[in-house]
Amino acid sequence: MALKLRTIWPAVVTLVVTCGYLAIRMSSSGWDPLAVAEIGSRYLTNDPGGEPGYDGQFAYYVAIDTDPESVAARLDVPAYRYQRILYPILAKSISLNNPELIPWNLILINVLIHTFATWCLAQYFNDIDIWPGYAIVYGLWVGLVAGVGLDLHEPLAYGLIVLGIFAWSHGRSRLGALLIVCSLFAKETSIFFWLAAVLASIPEEDDRAPLIILLVGGGLFGLWQLWLLATFGEFGIGSGGAMATGFEWIPLMGFLRIGAENLRALALYAVIFVPSIILPVFWGLYVSFRDLRMGKRDYLSWALLINALMVLFLPFSTFREPLGLVRVATGFILALLVFSATRQLKRPLNYSLFWIPMLVLLVPR
Repeated sequence: MALKLRTIWPAVVTLVVTCGYLAIRMSSSGWDPLAVAEIGSRYLTNDPGGEPGYDGQFAYYVAIDTDPESVAARLDVPAYRYQRILYPILAKSISLNNPELIPWNLILINVLIHTFATWCLAQYFNDIDIWPGYAIVYGLWVGLVAGVGLDLHEPLAYGLIVLGIFAWSHGRSRLGALLIVCSLFAKETSIFFWLAAVLASIPEEDDRAPLIILLVGGGLFGLWQLWLLATFGEFGIGSGGAMATGFEWIPLMGFLRIGAENLRALALYAVIFVPSIILPVFWGLYVSFRDLRMGKRDYLSWALLINALMVLFLPFSTFREPLGLVRVATGFILALLVFSATRQLKRPLNYSLFWIPMLVLLVPR
């Protein structure tokens, strides 16, 4: 019983906090589950001057109407939004042909996968003799709690990656590879974990099956992108939805561009995000590159290096939106936690607990 409590409490706390956040959001709208998706009139009624809403509405629109031709009018960047097909398809599939259940299903899927992934991470930490409580950092990471409370794709995408890591650690590498492949169709940023898995699997000679699964899955994702190109006229992979700027070529230029618009805003962002994201990113680059140079070319080193590099070149449009930044940084947070735990690095794990107070970003202003 004590062992079960040791590994389950992070998931219980995660469940309580995420459901509490959902309750706060829904209680002010008469407990309407659609309030979570933040439907905007701009895309609901095709009113260019209407409220834009937020990203969760696009998952709802695709779940309600999976026909690409008819739903395209309700998507700000159709290929970019439609490529994240797994989340809305799951919500539609368990709706029993009842559209009224879809908003509830979107909530249910994220709550369940996020809670279960937190438990899996706690169990993984316990298996390698690391305090399971560090999994609470993942469970209460602001980008994932926001994802649950806003019908976003991150909880499913990164939850599948956690499940993949958990399966791989228990000798089920083929299932782990399959779960990582599935995450590609939940959100395209999962490709950094997929690439890390491919790079780590290439030297393996005993069992080529995981590498084959990863490569076939990557090929299917490539075909999916070609289908999006043929259907919507552009690839799905991009730097964001409407009003998005392009990826930067100079590290952290997207962050520094904030100063060109408002120096006070840059100073405020620096106070919040330099210690919480930017400095950890440089540490992640250092330790992962060091391990790779020393011959530790495993999944953990590649995942941390690639996800850290991704943060450096994020577009200005991501850096200028705090919620957008913490959502995109989720992959780096997960990679750093798993890397530090597996390498038995207690100090960064202890420091990671300071990420939990970033939940204050979800407090309405």
